[in-house]
Amino acid sequence: MSPPAALDLYDSGLEDVDTPLLAHDEHGRSWSLPLAAWLGPLTAADDDVLDRAVAPVLDVGCGPGRHVLALARRGQLALGVDVSPAAVRVARGRGAAAIEASVFADVPGAGTWGSALLLDGNIGIGGRPSVLLARVASLLAPGGRLIVELAPPGATSGAQRLRLESGGTVSGWFDWATVTPDGLPRAAAAVGLRIDERWEVYGRWFACLSAC
Repeated sequence: MSPPAALDLYDSGLEDVDTPLLAHDEHGRSWSLPLAAWLGPLTAADDDVLDRAVAPVLDVGCGPGRHVLALARRGQLALGVDVSPAAVRVARGRGAAAIEASVFADVPGAGTWGSALLLDGNIGIGGRPSVLLARVASLLAPGGRLIVELAPPGATSGAQRLRLESGGTVSGWFDWATVTPDGLPRAAAAVGLRIDERWEVYGRWFACLSAC
């Protein structure tokens, strides 16, 4: 029998945060995913990042929608996109605008978004950061900005394969990537993006990019 898809375990995790959701890599390392934080209120670091977002804002991999909801409460037009049915359901239940879709599929308003967000490690989606950055940048309006969250200095940039575990059930492998502040320039330059700003706030690292 094939193992369940990682997305299925992620969906279940969002609906049962009392059961830890673990990520494992091919080297035997493991860590807990911060589901409670993703379902919780905005932090001071999140607020700092959203201050740089120019509406309308597209949140790629929006999860339960805390950033989209916060932007809407600021009076800014924002839309979340996520492949997880549970995440979109939770986001909508909280009052956030979100659609269930891949960023590589048709996205409403393509070419008109003032900002796009890749937060909570979502620059790793698909395991090929340059491909993802190029796709998200193509959705922006001229002069738009792409705001990404990075792994902290000292981590290792690169592609990896992960799987999830919840309640003793382990998923199949999926591709992911880690990008650090030092690893970002190469990924950005490969697709013609300029790094306008890199900063650290409350122990989290971010960057703002735009087309060259």
